[in-house]
Amino acid sequence: MNLSSGAILVLSGPSGAGKSSLISKIIDHIGPTYFSISTTTRAIRAGETDGVHYHFVTEEEFKREIDQEMFLEYAVVHGNYYGTSLGPVKQALKEGKLVIFDIDVQGHDAVQNRLADITTSVFITTPTLAELKKRLHNRLTDSEEVIAKRIEMAKREVQRVSEYDFLVVNDDLDRAAEILVSIAKAARMKIPTLQINEFVQTWEAQA
Repeated sequence: MNLSSGAILVLSGPSGAGKSSLISKIIDHIGPTYFSISTTTRAIRAGETDGVHYHFVTEEEFKREIDQEMFLEYAVVHGNYYGTSLGPVKQALKEGKLVIFDIDVQGHDAVQNRLADITTSVFITTPTLAELKKRLHNRLTDSEEVIAKRIEMAKREVQRVSEYDFLVVNDDLDRAAEILVSIAKAARMKIPTLQINEFVQTWEAQA
């Protein structure tokens, strides 16, 4: 079956698990994609660019967009708002692209509720909690207080791995990237229920 519509790949996992590194490594090997850039109220970090890493807005602006129902999903994480704008996602799907989300477990719930038919989900994590703690400290981007919050969040998130289609343990970056490329290619082949029903009807009609 030749599909012209796009598909969705959700990537979740603890901060520090290496999701961004994996995305950078696979992006040129999985065909036409649209990486969904989240909108956030958190402060911009050194080395980040507005409109590339995130869309940075004030809390007032974010809440106004919530009222206007402009988000596919949104959540409050570590005291800051994060959300996914709906318009660009719809356009990318119409163009047959693989839409990649880097979102938390709450965001995954929201996407599954709205677009489960075309969504494949992956939970990415370190091999151990100790390794996650090591990576968070080595990043040198967060205070001890923020790191402690991220670790507690990670402990809660990992309890929900079973809700995802795949688990990728990012122990070896190259190997994890190979696995993720395979998953991304398979995600493009996921057939929505409506198209399956149409195929069955056509198949039966040609008895």
